[in-house]
Amino acid sequence: MTRHICLHGAESTGKSTLASRLAARLGGVVVGEFGRDYCEANGTSLDAGDLLTIFRGHIAATEAARAAKPRWLVSDTDPLMTQAWAVMLLGERLPEIDAWDDVADLYLVPDLDLPWRDDGTRLFGSELARRRFMDVAIAELDRRGLQWVRIDGEGDARLASALAAVAAAGLG
Repeated sequence: MTRHICLHGAESTGKSTLASRLAARLGGVVVGEFGRDYCEANGTSLDAGDLLTIFRGHIAATEAARAAKPRWLVSDTDPLMTQAWAVMLLGERLPEIDAWDDVADLYLVPDLDLPWRDDGTRLFGSELARRRFMDVAIAELDRRGLQWVRIDGEGDARLASALAAVAAAGLG
């Protein structure tokens, strides 16, 4: 049985780094952040069509990784973050994403304790915008009643916080 953990939350909180480190520690497979790749190729002026393309890309990447039947699947975001982007950018929810239900076993939400860094694809760098984005992202988890844990720290401490959350959730 594959256990699925997803990194979730605002930009520039170390999700990508943590996903790779967590998968390496657990012996799992990382599902990369499809939205980042899409934005690097197409820009960040996103409309509903772009967000639905990202949504479908997340699904395809997850299905491809799951086909190998790994013990652990660690997603660097998933469609629920795409919905958070829809709320932030468009001010609305996308029904197709609301209907999606292939959620992770556990969501890890890295805290806003790392500095925001502009990498060309990030949009919400002010303290107020970061906080609002985090609130929107967490609301996506809460409205579905999903299990999530906020993690903090830098480097090894952040990884230890994530591993402790996985163990506390009974997934380890």
